[in-house]
Amino acid sequence: MMACYAVQRENARGRQFSEQESETRSPWQRDRDRVLHSAGFRTLQYKTQVFLNHEGDFFRTRLTHSLEVAQISRSIARALGVNEDLAEVVSLAHDLGHTPFGHAGEDALKKAMKKWGGFDHNIQSLRQVTEIEARYQAFDGLNLTWETLEGLAKHHGPVKRPLEWLAGFDQRYPLEGGLLLKKRASVEAQLAAICDDIAYHGHDLDDGLKAGLLHFSDIEEVPLLQECLTEARHLDWSQHEPYEREQRIRHETVRRVINRLVRDLTAQTRRNLEELAPQSADDVRNAKRDVVAFSPKVARQNKEIKKFLYKRMYYHWRVVRMTRKARLAVEKICDILGDDPQLMPPPWRDRALRSQKQGDKEASWRVVADYIAGMTDRFAMEEHRRLMDLSVLG
Repeated sequence: MMACYAVQRENARGRQFSEQESETRSPWQRDRDRVLHSAGFRTLQYKTQVFLNHEGDFFRTRLTHSLEVAQISRSIARALGVNEDLAEVVSLAHDLGHTPFGHAGEDALKKAMKKWGGFDHNIQSLRQVTEIEARYQAFDGLNLTWETLEGLAKHHGPVKRPLEWLAGFDQRYPLEGGLLLKKRASVEAQLAAICDDIAYHGHDLDDGLKAGLLHFSDIEEVPLLQECLTEARHLDWSQHEPYEREQRIRHETVRRVINRLVRDLTAQTRRNLEELAPQSADDVRNAKRDVVAFSPKVARQNKEIKKFLYKRMYYHWRVVRMTRKARLAVEKICDILGDDPQLMPPPWRDRALRSQKQGDKEASWRVVADYIAGMTDRFAMEEHRRLMDLSVLG
């Protein structure tokens, strides 16, 4: 039985387009299945997390990242007695709007779209599930529940100054009460957001060590990481060959880091819920602060990990060199296609040209942004070559 402050079926706000609900699945299980079968979800397999997809078969991608976020958020949701299915689907869908080449691609699109309404991958995830996916006879998008859309819109908390497209969302998609952008998200959506960070820190640390960008001596600079590494080293490794010990120590260290963050988040969130004593999901939305949070000590440690990863990994010269090339490629693709949308394949070309004929240049550029955001790393590299290299046929 779920807690009274969980999102529950009996007080769900429904979908934009009325559908007969499944007899065997909850509304959010159905949302999850639609996300899993979507085109946007499949492309995450070939979208960068930190390392470009072609750099190695065993580094994380946006797809594996989303799966890891979903696993962590669902586990904590179960421990807290809230809606596991909702936490899972928001986690799985939160990066559907991410660009190729990770944050480098997003930065490039933000720059290129500055005059045309801007770009934000969280808003793009909403666009993906409400407009871009084309699978059903009766509607565009996936027709997901209000609660799932709310979680995507508020992935970073209340939205005080939304970009133009999100600001007009309630007019285009009349759902009960609107998305309540200035209020907080549900416990489940808050979980998905903070578990995004936990997954990031765990797998980026793992990938950085595996790639040789980080070393055990580096992570000893961060107290929480150093404690977890020390615990792992003090295990009995006598039954394992020396050549495999470092790999296992790496995994044991990362496992302990994630476990510490998860345990603290669960305990502190329980304390916050007891203090707030919400009697409904709306009580959580109306709260003055998020209820899903780390304790003050671990919140500081979490920031230390983030600062360390930025300094030692995300700004490592090998990573920066690749992200610069990726950023320049996306900027160039966007500039070329924005100036001449006839170079895009149908139906993107037809949508952009139709907007141009109607005198809406911003809408035309938005189609270009949608087209680029949906590219995989590999497709974006090929598209850049097709547009720039005279030896490559269109």
